Amino acid sequence: MKKTRIEALGEFGLIRHLTENIKTQNESTVYGIGDDAAIIDYDNKESLVSTDLLMEGIHFNLVYTPLKHLGYKSIIVNLSDIYAMNGKPEQVVVSIAISSKFTVEAIEELYEGMKEACREHQVDMVGGDTTSSLTGLVISITAIGSVEKGKAIKRNSAKETDLICVSGDLGGAYLGLQILEREKAIYMKDPEIQPKLTNYEYVLQRQLKPVARRDIVSLLKEHEVTPSAMIDVSDGLSSEILHISNQSNLGCRIYQEKIPIRYEARLCAEEIHLDPIIAAMNGGEDYELLFTVPVTQHEKLVAIPGVSIIGHMTHAESGHYLVPENGEDVKIEAQGWNPIKG
Repeated sequence: MKKTRIEALGEFGLIRHLTENIKTQNESTVYGIGDDAAIIDYDNKESLVSTDLLMEGIHFNLVYTPLKHLGYKSIIVNLSDIYAMNGKPEQVVVSIAISSKFTVEAIEELYEGMKEACREHQVDMVGGDTTSSLTGLVISITAIGSVEKGKAIKRNSAKETDLICVSGDLGGAYLGLQILEREKAIYMKDPEIQPKLTNYEYVLQRQLKPVARRDIVSLLKEHEVTPSAMIDVSDGLSSEILHISNQSNLGCRIYQEKIPIRYEARLCAEEIHLDPIIAAMNGGEDYELLFTVPVTQHEKLVAIPGVSIIGHMTHAESGHYLVPENGEDVKIEAQGWNPIKG
């Protein structure tokens, strides 16, 4: 396979090479890549802006993360934030810092994943920046979207007695990471040993190619269900429900048997001797939507496929607890992903 050194193209040549075939898909994109700034027009809607910084060795490991998957995931995790605000993502700005170990073809793979995610969600890539790095690959994505005026859903607006709901299932992404880390450790000891990844397809997909739940936002609107508060599950269920609870000045009860965990994830957890509830509560990177809904909308809510009711909000003095099927309530603490923990 041909390998072209980055310096053969230079910064501006690389940008042209990676972005020359990008076409816009949204009317709000007045002008995209090609000038000092993009031009975006949302008429009478409100703008939403979210950004994430991904560092090699902190947020991803290139030993087991294909560059195309990494590019795809880097876009998806930002779009998920826009969906969590009840918005529609329409543009992204992509900036990368690359070290000399990367070839042009490697960065092409990264951008192919980004472009695939943008195509799937009808999002325009409208700009960014490139620079060099002495510490590996750095990816910075800013997602820009819109929402009808007054329709944005925040974290701080849950109400007492609201139902706590979550889309999809939890814990799979964390379990996928454990399998990848296990196989990496074996490889580091003996590079001749081939990784054993069969029977782990589901949890690996959850880790390497997550889904941003645009479909849930659409289903909620279709069934006329309006969440009072919403957040995406990036840092683990425990961290996210505490964000909603604390910012809404409320307590919560989550019922352990109601937490949705896929059969394949349970099997994987059993094999590696990990409680699947720990993976669901503290693992993170599932990018499902966690939201609260007034109890009066219960009948509409249960008609929505792929949504589980897992608990309810309470007054602040009652605290934050996980309620097991048997035994004493367990205090919920934020033990999910902490990128700045020493």
